[in-house]
Amino acid sequence: MTMKALSFRTDEKEIADIKKAASTFNMSVAGLIREAVREYIDSRKTAQQRKEEFFRRLENVEEASPEESAEILAMIDSLTEDDMQVVRVDHILC
Repeated sequence: MTMKALSFRTDEKEIADIKKAASTFNMSVAGLIREAVREYIDSRKTAQQRKEEFFRRLENVEEASPEESAEILAMIDSLTEDDMQVVRVDHILC
């Protein structure tokens, strides 16, 4: 892989923070920035993949009729604060 230089401008406080973080993690400033950018890009890809998967799954869901929508909205409107408290969390692995 060919390495190329990249420069950017930032304020002195941010540079000091970057240098402090690099020192804390026993890394070079360039290494810290490279790793941070790589993690950022990977997390954005992952978020985009999750979003695409969500919409792909929605394609197979039929829309509710106007009557069903009205019934669902009426049920939601009748909920109390007590009804909306989280009582259990289940994790489903796909």
